[in-house]
Amino acid sequence: MSKIKLYQNDEFDLLRQIQDPLADQLVSQLIKNPDLITQINSWIEIPAEIEKSYPREFKDFFEFYLNQTDIPEEILVKGQKIFDQKGDLYLAMLGFYSLPYAYAFGDGAEVLVRSKRILSDIGRRLGETSSFIMDIFEPGAFITKKKALLTCAKVRLIHSFSRYFIEHYAKDWSTSFGKPINQEDLIGTNLSFSLIVIRGWKKMGFNVKSEDVDTIMRYWKWVGKMMGIEEVYWPENSKEAFQLEKHIRNRHLKRSDAGHQLIQALISYYKATIPDALISTQVEPILNFFLGKEASKVLGIKSSLPVSGELLGLVFKFSGWKTYGAQKGYSNFARQFISNQLALYGERLEIKLPELKRS
Repeated sequence: MSKIKLYQNDEFDLLRQIQDPLADQLVSQLIKNPDLITQINSWIEIPAEIEKSYPREFKDFFEFYLNQTDIPEEILVKGQKIFDQKGDLYLAMLGFYSLPYAYAFGDGAEVLVRSKRILSDIGRRLGETSSFIMDIFEPGAFITKKKALLTCAKVRLIHSFSRYFIEHYAKDWSTSFGKPINQEDLIGTNLSFSLIVIRGWKKMGFNVKSEDVDTIMRYWKWVGKMMGIEEVYWPENSKEAFQLEKHIRNRHLKRSDAGHQLIQALISYYKATIPDALISTQVEPILNFFLGKEASKVLGIKSSLPVSGELLGLVFKFSGWKTYGAQKGYSNFARQFISNQLALYGERLEIKLPELKRS
């Protein structure tokens, strides 16, 4: 059965009321037992066996990862090879297309803007998002290197912490937004990290093989499962992916003060920190090009300067060449990534759960 039949308003209205019970149950325990948060943050990977002394919610959550037997190794290896070849372009699309695209969806942006770190410490937040991508695309990730499972588990719990604090402390949260970080929002975010990246490459005139599109979408189906996303709605082919993105866009693309704050913070950060003047002086025109007229209007991005996709593709390729020369590959992406973080923050940014004050 085509999944397009599932992409109906009544189905997705229900998804806005569904969150992630497995993670939410654990966070309720972590709030009561902050020492467990420190324990998780100290792990390099999920232990092969969860001790019986841990709360049931703790065991249930992490045993979900330990009990995975259907790891799609062939797809994971293929996806990691694509990133090995195009990792710099993948990360570029996250910054210039995926994140701004997410900001244009008004209800989802309401969650993001309530994380003050996104506005006040945007560099670290972007760095942590990039760390997530580097972890899940590391050669051997999920197969021989299990750190990626812990990274997904942590991000999933961070989402749950955000839900907890919004539901308990955000007095300005409206039920019209849906429940915070609900299943529809999670599916949309997964699309922004997969389909939207592919769309960005195509906009710049890059040849993207149909098998590579299939690989990336199936890769993110697996990642989505590790992030607590309902698999039944994830597209199985490019036609379904197109319809799913269109359906969510038609439902939620709208102007919001939250989206405006987020995009302005991102623009200011890029102008101040991107070393390549070919890019930093043209932030608005580049964003306008990728997002298109409708989303750009929603976010208040104005640009009278037309951008050539092929020329922009050359600019991004040249920027990558200046950084990596002819030697790209995951190891060089990772080396440069860590070097940049050490220079900016004096440390390598890792995904960590929020440490709570002990009472």
